[in-house]
Amino acid sequence: MFWAVLLMTLFLAYANGSNDNFKGVATLYGSKTANFKQALIWTSITSTLGSLLALYLASELLIVFKGVGLVPEFVMSLECFPIAVGLGAGVTVILATLFGLPVSTTHALVGALAGAGFAASSGGINWTGLSSKFFLPLIAGPLFSLVLAALLYPLLKKLRASLDIDPETLIYLDKKVIARLPLNSLSHGDALKIASLELSLPVPALERRVSTLSTYSGSIFSISAKKILDVLHYLSAGLVCFSRGLNDTPKIAALLLIGPALGKEVSILLVGVFILVGGLIQSKKIAKTMGEEITEMNPGQAFSANLITGFMVFFASKWGVPVSTTHVSCGSIFGIGAVTKQAKWQTIKKILLAWMTTLPLGFILGLLAMYALELVL
Repeated sequence: MFWAVLLMTLFLAYANGSNDNFKGVATLYGSKTANFKQALIWTSITSTLGSLLALYLASELLIVFKGVGLVPEFVMSLECFPIAVGLGAGVTVILATLFGLPVSTTHALVGALAGAGFAASSGGINWTGLSSKFFLPLIAGPLFSLVLAALLYPLLKKLRASLDIDPETLIYLDKKVIARLPLNSLSHGDALKIASLELSLPVPALERRVSTLSTYSGSIFSISAKKILDVLHYLSAGLVCFSRGLNDTPKIAALLLIGPALGKEVSILLVGVFILVGGLIQSKKIAKTMGEEITEMNPGQAFSANLITGFMVFFASKWGVPVSTTHVSCGSIFGIGAVTKQAKWQTIKKILLAWMTTLPLGFILGLLAMYALELVL
């Protein structure tokens, strides 16, 4: 039973890494501030640091996600309970990853906790505790981040303008700049047409050779505005990744404390390692969805989204509030897309549908796993 608990917990940690690790650096990748490999290395370092420090900065979440106040006390002592929770939540998250959909491990965990608890207890679960301790923070998180992003970005835009820093889009042929335009961004089709005119070559001949990069012209204290923003962007992305590791690791490690305990330190370490492995092996699809398919972003817009996500998740982790990093991160990106009117609503609709089904699917899989385990054991 000990090995079964450990296996299901580490499976969930792997699934979490595959779906969540890249979310913090999606804006780096989407704005072309970093390529996929650079972004993956940065998230691996900063997420793992957050995971390792979770014991000292987010220990409250270890208590919340043991199911205290959600399921009856005797349910948490059942050996098969953490196995059912890990299996239900892990399968939910890994399925979403295979479809390239960024979902909330927190939602999957809450659903699986409730489902397994419901199956194990004739008295059911504490619905009042479920709504007040879990539902409200999970619903409020993305809404709050969306509003903050919509408010913060225009303020930062005004600050940029006051410093005489202007948006600029560079058009590249292979690695050579062939045109500079005073625009926030430019579609690939328009870039091809401009390149065709500049070089007097037909569009088909340039199709795979032309690319664009959104950046900024101007300087602050004789330092390039682009360099300053790139550094700030990396730092804000690192804050998001660190906060996500801080927020998710204790939620998953709590399963090891429900069953045969390994101790907090070893549990945190093992979960952190498998979150790292999941992110390294299986995050490409989530990178494409969040970096390319929600909205077009220039570095300034991406920095705004990261700043909000990082601080919200950090303080929620510190106070033991179970927000979803996924929902907060996506909410801030949605907010930027809404303000710039570049949101890709078809992708957003698919993500919202995945969000609405994550908790119910986790509940059903947790419930079925608990029933199956009780029959077998």
